[in-house]
Amino acid sequence: MFSADTYSSRRKRLAEQVGSGLILIPGNSESPMNYPGNPYHFRQDSTFLYFFGHDVPGLAGVVDADSGRSTLYGDDFTVDDIIWMGPQQTMAEKQDLCGADSVRPFEALDTHVKEAEAQGRTIHFLPQYRGEGRILISRLTGHQVLEVNNKTSETLIRAVVAQRNIKSPDEVAEIEKALEISYEMNRLAMKSAKAGLKEQEIYGAVEGLVLSRGSHVSFPVIFSVHGETLHNHHHHNIMKDGDLLVLDSGAESPLHYASDITRTFPVNGKFTPAQADIYSIVLEAQLASITRMRPGETNRNAHLHAVSVIASGLKDLGFMKGDVDEAVAAGAHALFMPHGLGHMIGLDVHDMENLGEDYVGYDERVKRGTQFGLAYLRMGRAYEPGHVLTTEPGIYFIPELIDQWAGEKRHAGFINYEKVRQYRDFGGIRIEDDVLITETEPRVLGRPIAKTIDDVVSWCAA
Repeated sequence: MFSADTYSSRRKRLAEQVGSGLILIPGNSESPMNYPGNPYHFRQDSTFLYFFGHDVPGLAGVVDADSGRSTLYGDDFTVDDIIWMGPQQTMAEKQDLCGADSVRPFEALDTHVKEAEAQGRTIHFLPQYRGEGRILISRLTGHQVLEVNNKTSETLIRAVVAQRNIKSPDEVAEIEKALEISYEMNRLAMKSAKAGLKEQEIYGAVEGLVLSRGSHVSFPVIFSVHGETLHNHHHHNIMKDGDLLVLDSGAESPLHYASDITRTFPVNGKFTPAQADIYSIVLEAQLASITRMRPGETNRNAHLHAVSVIASGLKDLGFMKGDVDEAVAAGAHALFMPHGLGHMIGLDVHDMENLGEDYVGYDERVKRGTQFGLAYLRMGRAYEPGHVLTTEPGIYFIPELIDQWAGEKRHAGFINYEKVRQYRDFGGIRIEDDVLITETEPRVLGRPIAKTIDDVVSWCAA
């Protein structure tokens, strides 16, 4: 955990931003795999972690926005529990560690909320992404379970986003701890991949490395020769000479801050000329986008700059034609890069996605676009010092999308479908890093992970 003062100051600021009412922040409970005594790996709610810090089930926090006082709800473990679990912190110890003003039994939470409602006070809570969370909020507030997420507090959402969007130096240090594991993950994959192996053999080794470092993955590992499937979680293909592999993966720090790195490399360690040509365009786009990541610039503009680099490079290779600016304005480039440039990262790999991407990545000045491709840009707003986000351009040859667009003659003035069809089986290439916005220069976090062609070849040969 961070210091008790860290959590106290976060809650104090939250109370000031919300202004009045009761702020309800439940932690997560255990989630059984097949019976209660056999749960999935426990992952605490990220907002609860941010404001109360404790990484155990069975807790909830309340912040009184009028008085600024906070209460931690939970129960001490009994000897019967400790027989199975070993020694556990008491609630009094938990109070000291997070700086709460008081602790009360979990069952007292119901009384606290109902008394506040009886006084006409607003009960603020966030969208719930688990059934258990919706049931708890329903029980406490009387809202129907299916209506809980229609009753959430926009005031609280905006206040939480305003705090969590800006990372402190301590939080950045946690992200870099996760990135140190990412460095090892990518090094292991590049040196281990070879023709004849199944993807699952490398995938298993990479995830095993994360576990061996006392960590867990920050999202299910993407490792596939079919990089054209953006979130490909299948690992059953046999790797062959000539295949490209996409590894999109991340780990969590001890305090659950995430890393998210993507690298693309050849199974046999050597790029073909065609692969090198496409790879070089993606790398150029990624480096160009990073130079734009400065306070006041928007991620939307950085995205448009990156896809302009991609469109220009693809035009040079004969895949696109016509005026590049007009092609990008029309969205023709999205055949090759149908996703956005990147997203916020922190306690969640897509930070606070459960609160709503438009609250996190957009604001009154920058609204989400509706054009295919641009609509998938998770963050468009202006950069501020303390933002940490990914930049991950790519080029993909997606057979189904190619067939659809070609059949419709969509953007035929900008796309050379005859050339594109020759690359139907090419796959995809993506390169991703995690970047901190500072007052001056953007800082790519973590130890450098091979991404130039020469460095990737060198790592593969190690």
